[in-house]
Amino acid sequence: MRLRAVAAELPSREVGNADVVDLIAEHSADTFTGDLDALLRRVDVYLRHTGSRTRRWLDAGERPVDLLRAAARTALRRAGLEPGQVDLLVYTGVGRGFLEPAGAYHAAAALGADRAHCFDLLDACMSWTRAVQVVESLFLAGHHRTALVVNAEFSMRPGGAVVPGAFRLPAAKALASTFAACTLGEAATATVLTADDGEPWRFSFRSRPDLAPLCNVTLDNYRDFCDPTGKEARNGVGVFTSFGLEMHARGREEALAALAALDVPPERVDALFTHASSSSYWQGMADEAGLGPVVHHVYPRTGNVVSASVPTAMASGIEAGLLKPGQRAVGWVGSAGMSFGAFTFVL
Repeated sequence: MRLRAVAAELPSREVGNADVVDLIAEHSADTFTGDLDALLRRVDVYLRHTGSRTRRWLDAGERPVDLLRAAARTALRRAGLEPGQVDLLVYTGVGRGFLEPAGAYHAAAALGADRAHCFDLLDACMSWTRAVQVVESLFLAGHHRTALVVNAEFSMRPGGAVVPGAFRLPAAKALASTFAACTLGEAATATVLTADDGEPWRFSFRSRPDLAPLCNVTLDNYRDFCDPTGKEARNGVGVFTSFGLEMHARGREEALAALAALDVPPERVDALFTHASSSSYWQGMADEAGLGPVVHHVYPRTGNVVSASVPTAMASGIEAGLLKPGQRAVGWVGSAGMSFGAFTFVL
């Protein structure tokens, strides 16, 4: 499989850490019990510790489908392809407007990809990585030749899965399940992949289903589809709930093990692209794995863009000349589920 092109589009509204702190102050003023000012100072310290500076959110009049369309057109143009040449379109990630049909059909219609077979793939922040692995398997089976993987991670609009629910805190202890929301950004990406007889991509995954309660966006009837632990909807049904600090702490060894299983010598890696949940966290793990000098972070300027994290970083790195044809890249992701994955390919 060959990566022909990858593009990312960010919305225009730039949101700084101070803006997020102000949101918490606004939405928690009537509900918080305790010293709200002390909590707000702690949020600011935590954000700076993760490496956060800014993120982008939709501004008035902007729509996810328009940014998705722009990313896809850019990627296809860079690949020298027309929409009608795409024979497989996969919509992936958490942000979506449809439970039925697959969002891939609406994306294909918006792009004019009239020949494309369509389906969605959802696996939280691991979604894009899983989709790429599935696409390669379909290529190897001879079912498709040209694929477009797209996502539109936009959850920060008022009334969405994050705002204002995850910013309305009743007490300081609620920060454990809400802080991850403070790091979120928005983005749309498009990745063009084609069948190729060159070196196959290699993937490594590890799963910890016992940690599934740590990060959820629930539906009304979620209790009938799991054995509830009390964590799944801590911030309310339908509201993003994530015990991010615990996830990072408990996932560290699993993530390192997934990377080690690739068995790629650090000196052979030209660029490392990680999940954008915290640049300080991933830099520390990259240093431990001997890949610190080649990691490319987008988190400080984009925030956590969920399943768009790795393709956004790849698009940024390629545009900056950090990864060139013939060079080896490694991708590295930790996700709700929990799952941990790493992959490698030559551009």
